[in-house]
Amino acid sequence: MAIDLALAGYEPILAPSVPPPEQPLSRLEVLRALRTNVLTAYAADAYRRLSSVGPFFGRRSLLTSDPEAIQHVLVSNPTNYTRTPATFRILRPVIGDGLLLSDGEDWRFQRRTLAPAFTPRAMSIVARVSAEQAAAKLAELQVAAGDGGRVDLLRHMQSLSLEIAARTLFSTTMDQRAGQLRQILERYSRWLGRPYPLDILLPPSWPSPADLARRVYGRRWLHFIAAMVEQRARMAREPDARDLFDLLTEAREAGSGRQFTFAELRDQFATMILAGHETTALTMTWALVLLAQAPAVQEAVAAEAAAVLPAGRPDGDIVKAMPLTQAVVMETLRLFPPAFLIIRAAKAADQVQGIRLQAGDLVSIVPWILHRHEAHWQAPGRFDPRRFLPGAPAPKKGTYLPFGAGPRTCIGAQFALTEAVVVLGELCRHFRLSLDPADEIRPVAVVTTHPDPPPLFTLTPRRQPVAVPPADASAA
Repeated sequence: MAIDLALAGYEPILAPSVPPPEQPLSRLEVLRALRTNVLTAYAADAYRRLSSVGPFFGRRSLLTSDPEAIQHVLVSNPTNYTRTPATFRILRPVIGDGLLLSDGEDWRFQRRTLAPAFTPRAMSIVARVSAEQAAAKLAELQVAAGDGGRVDLLRHMQSLSLEIAARTLFSTTMDQRAGQLRQILERYSRWLGRPYPLDILLPPSWPSPADLARRVYGRRWLHFIAAMVEQRARMAREPDARDLFDLLTEAREAGSGRQFTFAELRDQFATMILAGHETTALTMTWALVLLAQAPAVQEAVAAEAAAVLPAGRPDGDIVKAMPLTQAVVMETLRLFPPAFLIIRAAKAADQVQGIRLQAGDLVSIVPWILHRHEAHWQAPGRFDPRRFLPGAPAPKKGTYLPFGAGPRTCIGAQFALTEAVVVLGELCRHFRLSLDPADEIRPVAVVTTHPDPPPLFTLTPRRQPVAVPPADASAA
């Protein structure tokens, strides 16, 4: 069954969104939006203009959706731009000096040393673990579906993604730790992961009350991760049962032979678990929302999964083998980018597409706006995975940034994509998913882009998983 035939007649649905205000907000309204929903901070004009410059609490800020400007800041001249003090205040207590926040030679060492753990060969571990844990989750969801109630799949995707992360990284279950870990993270994101006015207004060296609380939570969280690293280091392992912990502890920087210290390992794993499992869970949840609202695409994904996944244990090439499911994930990342806002501060004067910047000026790149910008996308608010099928024109550089761009592109992108493709395929081939049309699902972005309220799905088990010939991707 060719993909184009499977989607023949599909009319792209309008994805959940947030209407932007018609006029720019006042300073007080901007502060409120930063605490409650950043998506409401940008006026409608931002979706039509490529660049604008304005004040931001005593600093000058460039908001840009210009691909050339974005390429300059993130790709051509990235060493001139750093993360903001507010970013360091919020994230450093819980991820330490891991890859996300490190800079200079420390960052280069970490990136080079981590790279072998995220090669296509390493993705075979991710694919295998994702399939095993998806099977366990399916059994749990069969019970929930049998009870006849509506199911909060966000909660299930969070627990599943956390379990996949733990088993892929440490070959250990989260049964005894998942509740405590989720509690720490949820409390942190609800109260301390959101920017406060003082995070923006105070000099970096001046601690705020929120900073003190973050340090307390951060010590608890990093102690939690350190205990997992220590436990994994003591585990006896079979030679053929490798995980990412093995790859990272064995990794050496080319040339110097330098390896990660214990503290560096702890910070890398804290970054991967914190930044990885929640964003992937949200991507899968948003994809399920869109598939529930687009039954034709859901059935095509189920057919593709049935043709590929039962054939054997999935490997690192599973994403290529499921082009439609991959396209669904890519389109979901366009509509609901987990990293909805990228802010950089200029270290020195620069010129960006004719706009002069001084040291300390801010550059804001908002993937939520960029991915829905009228200049870059046709029908930008509609869910149409055909944009990302083989043979479709590739998005112009600088217009699609689900994982960032340039040397600091997210190193875990393929990890997240592999996990999402396997899990979505398994869910769709075992269940039909639907939502109550009366339910309103509103995207809210503070730390990540999450649905509010969490959507409740009706799961209808398929009498037997769909089975059809493999999809002919070349026909798309």
